[in-house]
This record gives sequence, C-alpha cells and structure tokens, in this order.
Amino acid sequence: MSRGPLNLKSVFSKERTFRPKKRFDPGTTKFELHKKAQASLRSGLDLKSIVVLPDGEDLNDWIAVHVVDFFNRINLIYGTVLEFCTNESCPVMSGGPRYEYRWQDSSSDRYKKPTNLPAAAYVKELMAWIENIVNDEAIFPTKIGVPFPRSFQSTCKKILTRLHRVFVHVYIHHFDRVQSMGAEAHINACYKHFYYFVRNFSLVDKRELEPLKEMQLQICS
Repeated sequence: MSRGPLNLKSVFSKERTFRPKKRFDPGTTKFELHKKAQASLRSGLDLKSIVVLPDGEDLNDWIAVHVVDFFNRINLIYGTVLEFCTNESCPVMSGGPRYEYRWQDSSSDRYKKPTNLPAAAYVKELMAWIENIVNDEAIFPTKIGVPFPRSFQSTCKKILTRLHRVFVHVYIHHFDRVQSMGAEAHINACYKHFYYFVRNFSLVDKRELEPLKEMQLQICS
C-alpha cells in the first residue's frame, strides 16, 4: 500500500508533547552553537561529522545545546506513540523481556528508591525531571561568563542514558505505530544523530546501548 508524503507537522505537533521547549537566548554562545548545529543538520552533512566539537568551542557548551535538543526531540518522538502507550499495554517501562527500567529521583520523597512504573508514567517523570535540570541556571547556565558546575557532564550522562531508554521503548514496543505513520526514516535519523553524539563523547555506557545493538549495526554502521 503506497503512502503520501508524511506531514511531520501533524506527526510531531505541539499537542502531542507534554513539556514546553527549552530555548537559548539570542546573543549567547549556546544560541549560536544551537544555530550552528541545526544548520549542519539541515545541510545534509554526514551525521558522524556534525557531532564533532567545532574548533575553538567549549565542550560543555556543545554538550549543553545537544542535551536540550535531544530532550525536545525525543519528547516529541514519544508524543507520537503516547496514546498507544497505556498502563494496560505497557505496565512497566521496558525494552522487551530482557530490559526493565525503574524510576528513581533522589530529590523526590516518592521515588527515593527505584520504583516500577508504567512506561507512560516513567517517561512523564523523566521529562519533568530533565526540564527542571535544564532550566536550573546553576546546572545549565545561560549567562555569559557563568561557569558550568563540576558535576555537569555526569549530570548530562544520566540525562542522556535515561533518554536513550525512551528510544529503546519506542523502537521495541511501538515501532509498528512509527511505521504506520511513515515516520520511520525521521526517527531513525534522530536516533543516529543521538547515537553518534553519545558515542563520540562517551556519554552513554555501552551496556545501556545494548538493547538496540542489532538496529545500530543496521543503521549506524
């Protein structure tokens, strides 16, 4: 059965996401880096090459703009399957029978210990947790001259590790929905960009990447 051209505006609509976008203020280094990264994406350059740190730029700034971008994009990707990711269909956050993820947030009295949650509840907690972090000026400073905290990269590793679990869940449990919308190529491109970035800077442990190993060999080699 043939499909017409995909209308990404309808697939990745604002109504499908449940968190507002984080943006950088014009005139800041992060805003300029964000523009540079987006321009590279639109230019059709090889994804492996565009994740490399540009000459003369600060690594933490580069990581910051990508973490925010991946947060926004993965949030939208999950939004495309949200109505099918119910407590009944996905009673736990998992990536098939071998991988199960429990939610923990040391700042929350409710989730100080790892807790089993339905996938939708896990992702909702995750996106709220990330939003709080990226909007915290003490962790993600936006003002010129304000340094990043020493723990910045370890915080980003935790964010990206947890965001990768959303990819795992979508690919393993909801890829039929992705394919039925004709969004497979778009989401694959998002994943490749994410994968090349985290591998280039060693931001996600190889064990966390394991659930999608076969797909990585197909689309990221």
